[in-house]
Formats: sequence, C-alpha cells, structure tokens
Amino acid sequence: MILVTGGAGFIGSNLIAGLAARGLGPIAVCDRFGDGAKWKNLAKHPIVATVLPEDLPAWLDENGSSVNCVFHMGAISATTETDVDLILETNLALSMRLWYWCAENDARLIYASSAATYGDGTLGFDDDNDPKALAALRPLNPYGWSKQLFDGNAARLAGQGAAPLQWAGLKFFNVYGPNEYHKGGMRSVAHQLFEQVRDTGRARLFRSHHPDYEDGGQMRDFVWVGDCVDMMLWLYDNPHVSGVFNCGSGKARSFLDLARAVFAALGKAESIDWLDTPMEIRRHYQYFTEARMDRIAAAGYKSPATSLETGVATYIKDYLATDDPYR
Repeated sequence: MILVTGGAGFIGSNLIAGLAARGLGPIAVCDRFGDGAKWKNLAKHPIVATVLPEDLPAWLDENGSSVNCVFHMGAISATTETDVDLILETNLALSMRLWYWCAENDARLIYASSAATYGDGTLGFDDDNDPKALAALRPLNPYGWSKQLFDGNAARLAGQGAAPLQWAGLKFFNVYGPNEYHKGGMRSVAHQLFEQVRDTGRARLFRSHHPDYEDGGQMRDFVWVGDCVDMMLWLYDNPHVSGVFNCGSGKARSFLDLARAVFAALGKAESIDWLDTPMEIRRHYQYFTEARMDRIAAAGYKSPATSLETGVATYIKDYLATDDPYR
C-alpha cells in the first residue's frame, strides 16, 4: 500500500493521478476535505482509505504493515501563515514522527520540501545535502524555516544511519497545474493570470523596483506539476536514490513570459496593467529563482522539463478552459 499525506491537495492529488495511471497502489490518503470542493481533486481515482491527520497514528498501528511507501505531501504551505506553533507541529513534528515510523517499519519516505528554504536567494539555489549547508540557509518565513529544519534533521539522521530504506525530499519551486483551485490566494500566478485575461482581456503584473530588472522581468522557476509527478515516480522506481533534491524546470523565466504564454493560449492580444509591488512585501521581494538540477540528473533522472509555453497551453486548453478542470 502507498500512503499519500496531503493527498487531496494540489501536488498530492496530481501524484495520485500519476500513481493510478500506472496501476500502483492500493492508495490511502491522509488529509482534510472540509466542506468545499477539494474532494473533486480525487474523484477520478481509486482510493482505498481516507484518514484524518489526527487519526493517522492509530491508522498506522492497524494498517501500517501493509504500507511500503509514504509520500508525505501534507503541510501548512501558506507562506502567510503566522501561527508558528501550528506550522512546526504540522510541518516538523508530524514529519519527524513519519520519518521514525518509516525507519522502524521498513517503509520508504518521499516528502515535500520547498524552495522557500532558500530565502531571498542570495546564497544560491544549490541543493547541497551537507547538514552545515542546509543549516546556513535563511528562509524568510516560518513555512520555509519549518521545511529547512526537517531537511536538516533528515540529512543528519541519514548520516548517522538512522534513516528509512529510502528517503527523498523535493524542494518544489513555483509549481502550476490542475487541482490547485482550493488554494485561494496561494494559487499559482499562471491560474490567476488565466482568470484575469479570461474575464477582462488584461493581465496585472507588478512593476520592478530593482534597477537590474525591467517591469515584468522578475524571474521565477515555473515548473509544470506533471514534471514534479514524473520526478516523484522516478524516485519510487529507484529506491536506491536518497537525499534532498531541487524540483524545478532548471530555467528561470519572467512573469512577462508567463503572461504572454497565457495570452497566446487564450488567443488574445497582449494587454498588461502595471501595479506597484505592495510595500509590505517589497523589502523581501525575490527577483530571481532558478533550481539547480545537477544533483537529481547525476542520480540518473533524465526527463526533460516541460517548457513554460507548453505547460501553460496544456493547463489552459486541457483543464482551465474546459467544463471539468480536474485531473
């Protein structure tokens, strides 16, 4: 059995779609559904069990002997969350409990880290697994800090021989794709631009307040969620590979490039309104992120990244512009 925590979320549900497409499983999901439409993220895929996070220890006691791999995607992922105790309990303490459970029960652990661990990017985006290098990073928010803490603990414990059969953390960069609709203001910029252009024919982008970047020239590593799933499935197929790895496209692209890809996919002429970056985020605003993908390539992962234009066109034409946007 494969257990996916956060399985009803954005990346988790896309992973389940990938697992199901390959006939892998059975699949159990640990998540909260609430009273919204989040359940639709999983409605097309076979699930044998759903478990609330607080019930997970008891469920593992009863069913854990059948679990050979845990994909730990569950987390408080909002970079705006201010309850640090809640973040640490969810993103660090629960992750540590799963680490020890997997180590004690001969199960593998593949988990979600984050590019938020890199902070403002001044130290680069090299997924160095040395515990000292991981500890030297300076995240800008409690979410990034919680992920950094777990990465550091994982690398330290692995160095001491106290690790699951396989452990792998993926530092997701700016992921976009289907099934992110429940995320509100944390949805990808690709989705937000789609709605703006669809509804008004215009896109809204931040002006640059940095002399080295033109308006719209701020750059991010935008990565198609299908590429993230491919990397996780590759790790599942290669249980000898462990470590913390970047998960991005490996190529920074501008927000203007992203907007133009949206206009092209919708067949509309480019029309952009420029907004000042809000003062509350301007001081810590990132102007450049780009994943170094050397380590995962050296481990044997060779799949090429989906181009921004292809990913955005697929997202819009196959999902957002259809009657059923769910994967």
